[in-house]
Amino acid sequence: MAKSKIIDVNEEIKKLVATPKAIVGTQKTLKGLRAGKVAKVFLAKNVKETTRSDVEKYSGIAGVEIVRLELGNDELGTICKKPFSISVLGESK
Repeated sequence: MAKSKIIDVNEEIKKLVATPKAIVGTQKTLKGLRAGKVAKVFLAKNVKETTRSDVEKYSGIAGVEIVRLELGNDELGTICKKPFSISVLGESK
């Protein structure tokens, strides 16, 4: 059952990246959270602790859902078809 949920999240990320709603990267996602323009945040399992706490803080203030992934940042970068690691991925409203 847990495996199917992981697959579902991977598919959700792939669909998101194919749209202009994807916000790739920590700085852009945090800026969007502070501006109230983010609907959901995906965090890689090996995101830096300082980044995790910042995202949790601003997501909590904005009431935004955080999805903690079982993927590392290198795997998230691969799913997003980027040649670099991604620790934070946001979905704009």
